Amino acid sequence: MDSQMQRDREAKADEAINAINRKAGRNMPQAVGTAIALIAIILLCLWASPILFVVLVVLFMIAGLWELRVDFATINLHIPLVTLWICSTVTLLAVYFYPRHVVAMAVCVAVSLIAVAFSATLQVWHGRRVEKELDNKALTTPDAPDRRTEQHSHLTQVAVAMFTVLYIPLLASCIVMPLTFNEHYFAHAMLIVFMPALSDTGGLFAGMLFGRHKLSPRISPKKSVEGLCGSMLFAVAGAYAVFACTYEPALWATRWWAPLLTGVIIGIVGTYGDLCASMLKRDMGIKDMGHMLKGHGGVLDRVDSILMCAPFICVLLWATGL
Repeated sequence: MDSQMQRDREAKADEAINAINRKAGRNMPQAVGTAIALIAIILLCLWASPILFVVLVVLFMIAGLWELRVDFATINLHIPLVTLWICSTVTLLAVYFYPRHVVAMAVCVAVSLIAVAFSATLQVWHGRRVEKELDNKALTTPDAPDRRTEQHSHLTQVAVAMFTVLYIPLLASCIVMPLTFNEHYFAHAMLIVFMPALSDTGGLFAGMLFGRHKLSPRISPKKSVEGLCGSMLFAVAGAYAVFACTYEPALWATRWWAPLLTGVIIGIVGTYGDLCASMLKRDMGIKDMGHMLKGHGGVLDRVDSILMCAPFICVLLWATGL
């Protein structure tokens, strides 16, 4: 009798978890476990040294470029991965270590665009293909057609490679640059890395509990207006918490509005970043960018909103002198 009751309770618990997973569109226990591990790694790197955090950003971007290589290959687009790895690493390290950070970013991105365009052109001319190495069909949705033999012009191949430079090294440079502004590098990293993630969490729970009005049903059916409001609310609360624990009270008297503006920007831009990534995935016929992070998909699935928010937060921190 007791064993039967125990099985009933376990069945009800499993049913409740499955219902939450269906509503959230992901495996929530796995997602929570992965999120805790990522938070611990990031905080440990920040606590040890900002340089270690920069190295972590570089590693994440290298992993993200690998995911893009696999994803683009599902529609027979091929990016010069090694060249992108080298350019991204040099760009991010130069932005941090070179005293004139904006100049370093501009020069490195410009050179990267030229180098990647040249590499992509050579790759097209030599007809080099990588799909045999990749199980990229496993990423596509079940009803998606096999597009690995789809034909594209040489110009399209080069344009996609150059787009990757603007998406990864350029936006990621704005994650690294605020670490150099002043002694509050820890707060800046928290705002750039954790606030978009907190905004995503707020949007997820607000959408699950109150979502009624679809934000963009064609691009992302699970996004709702209520979720967007939850994203902004969580981001504003998180920004105030970071500011309260970091900056001096005297600074609050003249910058009290900065956390409010930061949270609203993160909520709106982060959601826009998610929609852009969803549109890109929908166009390629894939559900997730990869499978590296259990419960979250790929690295780019986790950092898409962070990358999109980084330039806005970077400019806001610079303009306000925070």
